[in-house]
Amino acid sequence: MEYEAVIGLEVHAQLKTRTKAFCGCLTEFGAPANTQACPVCLGFPGSLPVFNEKALEYGMRAALALHCQVQGFTKFDRKNYFYPDLPKNYQISQYGLPLASGGFLEIEIAGAKKRIGIIRAHLEEDAGKLIHEEDNSLVDYNRAGVPLLEIVSAPEIYSPDEAYEYLASLKAILKYLEVCDCDMEKGSLRCDANVSLRMPGAKELGIKAELKNMNSFKAVRDALNYELKRQKEVLESGGSMRQETRLWDESAGKTRPMRSKEEAMDYRYFPEPDLPPFVLSDEEIKTIRAGLPELPAALKQRFISQYGLNSYDAGVLTSEKPLAEFFEACLRLYPRAKAVCNWISGPLSYELNSRNAGIESLKLEPEMLVRLIKLVDEGALSNLAAKALLTEMLNSGRPADELMQEKDLAQVSDRKALDELLDKVIADNPGSVRDYNSGKANALMFLLGQAMRLSKGRANPKLIGEMLKKKL
Repeated sequence: MEYEAVIGLEVHAQLKTRTKAFCGCLTEFGAPANTQACPVCLGFPGSLPVFNEKALEYGMRAALALHCQVQGFTKFDRKNYFYPDLPKNYQISQYGLPLASGGFLEIEIAGAKKRIGIIRAHLEEDAGKLIHEEDNSLVDYNRAGVPLLEIVSAPEIYSPDEAYEYLASLKAILKYLEVCDCDMEKGSLRCDANVSLRMPGAKELGIKAELKNMNSFKAVRDALNYELKRQKEVLESGGSMRQETRLWDESAGKTRPMRSKEEAMDYRYFPEPDLPPFVLSDEEIKTIRAGLPELPAALKQRFISQYGLNSYDAGVLTSEKPLAEFFEACLRLYPRAKAVCNWISGPLSYELNSRNAGIESLKLEPEMLVRLIKLVDEGALSNLAAKALLTEMLNSGRPADELMQEKDLAQVSDRKALDELLDKVIADNPGSVRDYNSGKANALMFLLGQAMRLSKGRANPKLIGEMLKKKL
């Protein structure tokens, strides 16, 4: 029997403020344990919270970018529960009057666009972090009180692949807005998934499982695939689902039960008595909206229409804001979009991936890459040599001209020198010459490869190809 998967995602994004949500403690990642904590974020009696204005601004930026309706009147609540990394025994969050609601995020899946609803986006504070050792557990309160924006999707995601694309699109937007660094390894972007199965065409949702402990987009997709398979096996064997929270065990490739939720937990929400409600004027909201940058989807469409790029290339270039800015900076110096795109999405992207680095961290100015591309286009440097030179440029920060001269990589276009080189290639490979003359076209590529090897990659490939054909 075929079932319909229904998935809703709850994403917690740490807002990239310098200090915490309700106190002046720093939010720097990696500081020694419990060095970024004070009476306010530790919940000492008599301590009072003061809301971080920058966190409100960042939350509004994200909400507006997701087409949400920012509320003119919003307040904080206390969400009461006990956990060792929550020293106050309650979390300051938003419940009845969230910051924003009613938005959407558009994704592209299998070439088609799909709009997924955003139910709400609300502000809250993070809890601390438990560190489990062999014989004991430790708690680090540095993270307690860091501002979070929780973004809750509608249950309108119908496959693990759609969930993956939703998260990738959301991450790109948050990074473009510069409100979250979205580093899942550091815990600054975390995701829980609610997943259930129902009969095709049914309106009522099935009994859900909530999945936790997923620290990458791939883990989310893998966990959803496993859980959907597990639920289907339970239903087809005549069993029934129960509402529960399950943890993703990446090493085993399975979800495991954590706790059952026969009924929704009662957090005993009530208005936070130490914080006043916040009134946001239309003018304030309008000012934040006007300050939003060009977002990834709009930028991708502009790159397609303005520069004549295909959807794939435009998607690669707009995947990261610094990469898109680098591309346009190069075009201002050398307005050949396809040539610049090919170098950025090809050799440069390879270097970025192999170094696990972003464009902003490399020793590469737009002028340096443009000069390298020009040397290739002018015939002064072969494409093969230029790729090797790019690696040297990134390692040393030195310009292409300087390295080309030092390493004697200038492309050879002298006909006399190439003529002598080709005579040697033909003399050394009589079998391939006979194969070519008997109609085996692949033999030409072999001979060209031998000529390039003999010239150590410096021979002008276009010129040497024309000369070799004539000689043969």
